Amino acid sequence: MQDWQFQLFSELSAHRLYQILKLRQDVFVLEQTCLYPDLDELDQQSAHVSLIDEEDDSLLAYCRVLPAGVVYDDVAIGRVVVNKQARNKGFAKQLMIKAINFVEHEMQAPAITISAQSHLKAFYQSLGFEVISAPYDEDGIEHITMRLIFT
Repeated sequence: MQDWQFQLFSELSAHRLYQILKLRQDVFVLEQTCLYPDLDELDQQSAHVSLIDEEDDSLLAYCRVLPAGVVYDDVAIGRVVVNKQARNKGFAKQLMIKAINFVEHEMQAPAITISAQSHLKAFYQSLGFEVISAPYDEDGIEHITMRLIFT
């Protein structure tokens, strides 16, 4: 059984924060061999969306939601990541749908902007995002800026 959690930084336990930082390091730094400053002073301003396996309290998927004006004029979703052992089960899509619904209904924001790895363009387009920039390098990986406008 899985449990979705939406928490502010101040609500994260030390254990959960450690799991989040470890998962981001394991995937973005080690698996993708990308050296970048993960601790960027933005976690404290973010809402954190986590999918937890209730059987062993492991972190299956995660993203953070940043308020409008922090990174972009719009609300942003970032650090979207799925644990290697939990991939190909639809968790990435479920995670994004949960985050999008949170932004639309709880934050009542008009739009979301993301910086997406270019190879994930079709995935984000399937969720309603549109490309709004040319490809650019971010920490050695090609990215594009994408935006979802709520109608």
